[in-house]
Amino acid sequence: MSPRRSGWTTVVAALAVTVLAGACSNQATSGDNGGANAGANAGANAGANAVLPSSCKQGKPVLGVALPNTVNPYYVAMRQSFLDNGANSGFDVKVAIANDSDSNQLSQVNGFIQQGVCAVALNAVNSGPGAASVAALNQAGIPVFSVNVIISPDDLKTQNARVVQYVGADQPEGGKAMGEQLLKDVGANAKIVAGIVGDPDQIPTNQRDQGFSDALKSNPSAKVGPTVNSKVDPNVSLQVTTDMLQGNPDINVVFADTGPGTVGALQAINQLGKAGKVTLYGFCAANQPLDATYRACAAQEPADYARIVVENVHTYLGGTQVPPTVLQPLKVFTGGAPGPGEVG
Repeated sequence: MSPRRSGWTTVVAALAVTVLAGACSNQATSGDNGGANAGANAGANAGANAVLPSSCKQGKPVLGVALPNTVNPYYVAMRQSFLDNGANSGFDVKVAIANDSDSNQLSQVNGFIQQGVCAVALNAVNSGPGAASVAALNQAGIPVFSVNVIISPDDLKTQNARVVQYVGADQPEGGKAMGEQLLKDVGANAKIVAGIVGDPDQIPTNQRDQGFSDALKSNPSAKVGPTVNSKVDPNVSLQVTTDMLQGNPDINVVFADTGPGTVGALQAINQLGKAGKVTLYGFCAANQPLDATYRACAAQEPADYARIVVENVHTYLGGTQVPPTVLQPLKVFTGGAPGPGEVG
């Protein structure tokens, strides 16, 4: 654990929320894999009864890991954790990087199928298209464990696709914590006009935005205005935040729901000379200290999510049921800087 945690408090949440369905089946049913009612619609699984790929009987079964990119420090940490923890658990870990392309990721997943991997950990590029990767793996009889990006329940249902388990952060609580911290900092009845630097194409970021907006409802003087799409890219975030602030001069708070979004939003605020007039709350940017403008952030621990996935893949392959959903709390920082691997 990092020693650099001055000013953080743990978001009120269980260390892991696990929901077990009552009935047993060979795979998790399609449905909400980590949504607002996380686990409520995710079915049970029974490793003991599942028909697993023959490659799982090898002395060192192959675990395929599909990640969106390794530009974002979030995925750098997750990749290394999969490699380290996978090796410790006896897996031969093969990592595929999609370079933020849905079609690349589907092609790489098909490559895993051709290789005959034992199981796949899927961090989808996007929530909707990720269902196609799950469906392809289902058809090949390869168990799928989704992590971080929630696969669209509607798309899973359409494709009759299933994941064994989803592992990720308690996203609504992270956004809620930022909204509550804002009210604590400026006052419960202060005038707030907030703009959101988000990623509307992703379920987790939308959950964060909703949590933030819900927290502000207790203040009748608070208004949540426009949402712009950062595409989880600091350069895009800089541009869209600049446009948002120039087009909405009454905005005095920006909420950025990803680490890269936070980076660009902070640059925009400073370049426009709005430091002191606009404050930023967001999901933590790697190695970025908090200050008078960047007031607080919520941090995920992607390396820990990878560790949990590896452990549960190992458990499942050994014939033991695993929970369909595991949600981890986020950390809230109000001073100092997040430690290594504590990112948004």
